[in-house]
Amino acid sequence: MEPLYISVIGGGRCGPAEYALAEEVGRLVAREGATLVCGGLAGVMEAAARGAKEARGTTIGILPGHDRALANPYLDHVLTTGMGHARNLAVVSSGDAVIAIGGGYGTLAEIGLAAKIGRPVVILAGWRLLNDEGTEGVWYAGSPGEAMALVRGALAPEAMAREAPGREAPGPGAPGRAAAAQEAPDGRAAST
Repeated sequence: MEPLYISVIGGGRCGPAEYALAEEVGRLVAREGATLVCGGLAGVMEAAARGAKEARGTTIGILPGHDRALANPYLDHVLTTGMGHARNLAVVSSGDAVIAIGGGYGTLAEIGLAAKIGRPVVILAGWRLLNDEGTEGVWYAGSPGEAMALVRGALAPEAMAREAPGREAPGPGAPGRAAAAQEAPDGRAAST
């Protein structure tokens, strides 16, 4: 079976509540046996990597610049890109699924990129998306444990399809899929 990679995205600055959520998500990613991928800097990225390392997991940080010295201290592997915000695509593309915690427009861009390339996205605190057609491939979680359960559920059809060649994976409509109008962290409606 292929190794599992989970990207955890969020702001480079966050409050204590988001830091604690990200740290717990990191621990759960490691306990799942998955490699944690993040943007490699401070805030949510640092907290998730810290949680994963405390649970003896493997972490990868994909930095926007060329300087490895800016990476948080909880990373096993640091990749520099010199791409600025364009590195967001590398972060979400490297994960089999994405968990978003808080964040601003950079995180919103990552959510959109992940959904566009077909990566399941679980949002735990932060942005809420509004779209008349729904937000296929995006789920909302109320806790780190629920976020991991939604990731497992979103990836289960893919795992079944890999294990049984020629068998079609089940379509959209899994429990937890959200299509309701929601608001961004600052009260504005977000549109996909």
